[in-house]
Amino acid sequence: MNTVIELEDLKVKLGKREILRGLTCQLGTAGAGRAIGLLGPNGAGKSTLIQTLLGFHEPSGGRARVLGFDCHRQPKHVKARIGYMPENESLIADVTAVSFLRMMGELSGLPPEVALEKAHEVLFHVGLGEARYRTLGTYSLGMKQMAKLAQAIIHGPELVILDEPTNGLDPAARARMLKLIREMKDGHGMSVLLCSHLLRDVEEVCDEAVILQAGRIVHHADLEAERRTNRRFVELEVTGNDAGLGDALRAHGAEAVSEGSGHWRIVLPAGLEMDVIWRIAVRENLSVHRLTYRRDSLEEIFLKAVGHLAVPVPSTQAAQEVAADGRL
Repeated sequence: MNTVIELEDLKVKLGKREILRGLTCQLGTAGAGRAIGLLGPNGAGKSTLIQTLLGFHEPSGGRARVLGFDCHRQPKHVKARIGYMPENESLIADVTAVSFLRMMGELSGLPPEVALEKAHEVLFHVGLGEARYRTLGTYSLGMKQMAKLAQAIIHGPELVILDEPTNGLDPAARARMLKLIREMKDGHGMSVLLCSHLLRDVEEVCDEAVILQAGRIVHHADLEAERRTNRRFVELEVTGNDAGLGDALRAHGAEAVSEGSGHWRIVLPAGLEMDVIWRIAVRENLSVHRLTYRRDSLEEIFLKAVGHLAVPVPSTQAAQEVAADGRL
């Protein structure tokens, strides 16, 4: 099976500035229904990479392939297989949604009758069926985002590139958008390239992620593997004689470090449940005054990759704290 996106020492210049500086990686597997997160701080080169994949920029070195086709030498083959949802406003205000979708379907190669049928079908699919005869200029921001998604998928592309699809959406609309993305990959076998500054979105729907920094790839993560081997961090504060606590935890495969005065840092292996700590505390006749439980997160991976986090300190956003008073 073909790789969805293949970059070989890809370099792109805009004027005299080199924006992409030798990107090499293979992302996704065609037909497998996988979502790829594209991450990076502002100015990292994300938009330039997307535009290069779409054939708008000629590489100054190396090459980029989508589904086995060269993005520069075979642009028609690439564009026929891609759906693109841009970040910026891209709708025609005084045209109805169904007319706009029909036009986009025809531009993607669908016969007029099929394009009209698909326009109705896709608008209902994204939740705009009742508003399909309204002009796009009357749509709310959330409705416009759904209309942009609809035009990206009307022709049934093999790869859908989504640039900040949840921008400006309220929680309910964001949940709906992410649900649709999951359906695209899980139910229809589409490959998805999701560019977002919201790490939670990528963590929720993506199977892998690539992080850019200053035009270079600084990390390529298999998020499925990260989830399977996700380390869990525990900060524990106890009173009593904790001399045997470390050995008891290590006997269960946990890493345990005493910081003195009853303060412990513990890393739990995959499969070890939290209640083991409580059972050990009971057995060792210890009182638990504080237990803070955290997981590794994509935020940590991102911050470490772009150089804003030097050591693996657990993310406070993922913390779940349980306080207990008295004896167990």
